[in-house]
Amino acid sequence: MLKKLYEKNEVLFAVLWILVYCLVLVPIRGNLGDESIWMTLALFVFAAGIAVFVKSNHLEEKYGLNGWPKNTRRFLYFLPMWIIVTGNLWGGIAPAYKGAAQLFAVLSMALVGYVEEMLFRGFLFKALIPKNGINTAVIISSVTFGMGHIVNLLTGQGNSETIVQIIFAVSLGFLFTMVFYKSGSLLPCIAAHSLIDVFSKFSVDSPAADWINVIATIILAVTYSIYLCRLKN
Repeated sequence: MLKKLYEKNEVLFAVLWILVYCLVLVPIRGNLGDESIWMTLALFVFAAGIAVFVKSNHLEEKYGLNGWPKNTRRFLYFLPMWIIVTGNLWGGIAPAYKGAAQLFAVLSMALVGYVEEMLFRGFLFKALIPKNGINTAVIISSVTFGMGHIVNLLTGQGNSETIVQIIFAVSLGFLFTMVFYKSGSLLPCIAAHSLIDVFSKFSVDSPAADWINVIATIILAVTYSIYLCRLKN
């Protein structure tokens, strides 16, 4: 059934995955939290489902899962991205939870990186290119990823924190999409996304550091994306 939908309409296939992801994960996250074993299990099921679909249909190359980019020097070793990765730790380092709860939270965030990169940079971005072109695909994939964080309001998160996350996520969306498009590999994006989310569970609440992180992310994302745009494929 999934294969038929994929072959008939890739955009609808991607949107369906994203909708199901939101409908399943938002209630779990809102009621039980990132530290819940049920959150980890739900994400594991999503990640496994995506991996099985990609593997069984031999789509590893299409979605940039075949290996790390060979000429990383050409991409400045992705250094701007690794700087952004550390942003959640700028206000201080302390575990968000204790014991097993912290472990489940870390595992959940690592899985979020994989799942969301496959949904937004893999399925959606690749599906949009044939009919909409690269520029439109980059914009839609990036903005959709950022605006998708509005659902965090349903988990009890505050308005100001959600706005910061949306701005942050849109910036990252553009950056990750350009890295994937230019390098042909999604692995650096998955690694960076997972680390950002994992480090969020070791960050100390600091509004000043959060805004510095957001501003630095926007500046680095814009400048690095411009650099990537000028690179020949």
